[in-house]
Amino acid sequence: MAAEIRRPVGMYKRFKPHLLMVLAQLGYTFLYLITEASFAHGMNPHVYITYRHIVAGLFILPFAYFLERKTRPKLTLILFMEIFVLSLLGVSLTLNMYFASLNYTSPTFLASIVNIIASLTFVMAVVLRLEVVNLTDLRGLAKVLGTLISLAGVMTMTLYKGSTLRNVGHPLIHFKRRTSEQEDWLKGSILTVTSCITWSIWYIMQAYTLKRYPAQLSLTAWMNIVGAAQSAAFTVIVTHKPADWTIGFDIDLWSTLYAGVVVSGLIIYIQLWCMEEKGPVFVTMFNPLSTIIVAVVAYFALDEKLYMGSIIGSVVVIFGLYLLLWGKEADQKMQVIAKGKPDNIYEGDENCLRGGDHNSAMKEEA
Repeated sequence: MAAEIRRPVGMYKRFKPHLLMVLAQLGYTFLYLITEASFAHGMNPHVYITYRHIVAGLFILPFAYFLERKTRPKLTLILFMEIFVLSLLGVSLTLNMYFASLNYTSPTFLASIVNIIASLTFVMAVVLRLEVVNLTDLRGLAKVLGTLISLAGVMTMTLYKGSTLRNVGHPLIHFKRRTSEQEDWLKGSILTVTSCITWSIWYIMQAYTLKRYPAQLSLTAWMNIVGAAQSAAFTVIVTHKPADWTIGFDIDLWSTLYAGVVVSGLIIYIQLWCMEEKGPVFVTMFNPLSTIIVAVVAYFALDEKLYMGSIIGSVVVIFGLYLLLWGKEADQKMQVIAKGKPDNIYEGDENCLRGGDHNSAMKEEA
């Protein structure tokens, strides 16, 4: 009976990062819906970014102060400068470029292109030796093929539309769609790709910063506070209408609170925790799930067009994601075997981690 109880608990611990990242992508899906409604209502994107991170910083700060009071390392000037750059890459610069590109492209285009972050992060991680790839080994080959297949799926979703699927019913949500100020796909593409590059650098840099500042809540709070200040400075320069800073008790307020508390607060903390457990590539490889969920929800709820190319690309992305995750899981199993049985692995899971080698397990017990 004890072994039966330990097995589900051990499985939960083993797949906890996977579950958290799926929940994070569901959070990003709702963010797309509520943010699109807020922008359609007239919310200034740059003001939204500033307010969002002010809310996130104020929300996380008390938890960071009290829960990590004894474990938080001393904040030196060098470390603060590192957090300043981290905030610039992951908060102010990236998000402002991302939303600025909406003026020249479309949300569907952005949602598709953002998925190259996983491939860019994987390449950077390999170059910086955060990821080990052995092409003569099945695990290493799976990681490379999974990345390439996912990238092919993203390109399919981006470049190939195909036939349009007719909506089977009436949309559940109605709001006026926001239109682009001026279509300029070259300028929009440059802004989008640049934001993806800075996002990828942000993920990689977090892995290094967490080693010197292993306090996820405090790091989340610092990134939001510093990023909000940076974004506010940028917004003051590009926004000359005082009325843009005013928000009422409406969708603008709710979208800001949700984005601040849930996305920039809880989800960023979840990503930092998963990154410390599994690495930056693991975190970014779940990003395509948000695009797929958004496409499905937008099709049924908002009456957006769904193209055959998006469906084909989504299937390819999922297959590539599975391959890469399988390669990483197999690597982790080998690391567990090499280091010996860890304290947090239950006896019911030992055979699973050792690839089901019953004889090896019996020898260790002896």
